[in-house]
Amino acid sequence: MLVFILNAGSSSLKYQLMNPVIKKVFAQGICERIGIDGVLKHEFGEGREFKKEISMPTHKEAIEAVLSTLTVGEGKVIDSVNDIEAIGHRAVHGGEEFSGSVLVTDKVIETMKRLIPLAPLHNPANILGMEICQELMPGKPNVAVFDTAFHQTMPDYAYMYALPYDQYAKHGIRKYGFHGTSHFFVSNEARQMLDKKHNTRIIVCHLGNGSSVSAVLNGKCIDTSMGLTPVQGLMMGTRAGDVGAGALQYMMSQEGLSINEALDVMNKKSGILGISGKSSDLREVLAGMEAGEDRCRLAVDMVAYNIKKYVGAYVAALDGVDALCFTGGIGENAALIREKVCAGLDSMGLVLDPTKNNKRSREARDISTNGSSSRIFVIPTNEEYVIANDTYKVVTGN
Repeated sequence: MLVFILNAGSSSLKYQLMNPVIKKVFAQGICERIGIDGVLKHEFGEGREFKKEISMPTHKEAIEAVLSTLTVGEGKVIDSVNDIEAIGHRAVHGGEEFSGSVLVTDKVIETMKRLIPLAPLHNPANILGMEICQELMPGKPNVAVFDTAFHQTMPDYAYMYALPYDQYAKHGIRKYGFHGTSHFFVSNEARQMLDKKHNTRIIVCHLGNGSSVSAVLNGKCIDTSMGLTPVQGLMMGTRAGDVGAGALQYMMSQEGLSINEALDVMNKKSGILGISGKSSDLREVLAGMEAGEDRCRLAVDMVAYNIKKYVGAYVAALDGVDALCFTGGIGENAALIREKVCAGLDSMGLVLDPTKNNKRSREARDISTNGSSSRIFVIPTNEEYVIANDTYKVVTGN
């Protein structure tokens, strides 16, 4: 089955064309600067790629440009749009209404629209992508794959906030978690690497510009670091992570900020960028630390310390750990962060092998010592495969 995978953002659109049965990617790329001037980057074949400027006033023109690129000219990989059998969409927030991937219907879109207040930056773009695909490819099944779905197995004592209960009953204020497709993929890969399907206790650290940690027991999430929105939890590229409400109130009063201005600070001006004063890109901050810039050193230490605190908490929540997994751009590539997170975790059975840790590879691998009673894995994530595979399963009922 050929599945067209879409991840629609407010001004960008990532895509892949994949057969999930054989795990083959035929093409992938991104449309950027939608609504401004429009740039399409397209990868296909054996390492072939190109970039071109295309007018994209709206997402509709962007999707039309992608479909044209897939079927005509240099980047052609299929003969016709009719070769596409289904469309899989990344959907950020499914609230409590969606605990799994679903076929897109008018009712699903209506429900997602009601959930827009929970994800005002993401859900509108996700919905727009679905509606445009329904228009451009009528009759083709569309499937919504929710970031929040994997975390719907959390027990109530883990997802509830200690606010008055009616805030949950009336407004759905609770922890939802994100990066669910990544946590699902990596935890399942870890179970296979452990060759153990039952009684598995796995911690997944998805670390990138956005970061989160999850505790996965027997394949089901029992806790995760992100909350009602993605700003809670770990320190990230520009997000503050866990900050006390009192600190937020005090900053607002001292700076004369409105709640929206304060949230803008917490989402876009904090985290690695806010502490280092240099960049939200950890690679640049690591280079700054090497050059002796103390604020960069502080940012790196804070990133690792925050991850380590969650790992320790989730070892306790799981009553032990069989595997600690690192994934995402930082998790897969930043050996120093992995080293700092794992330092001192020997008593939990997690012993890092420095040589294995510093060896670069794109493959899933074990970086713990032979004598470590628990394993430490680096597992490249593949969220697009999860979307494509879920789409296949929903459409075929298989």
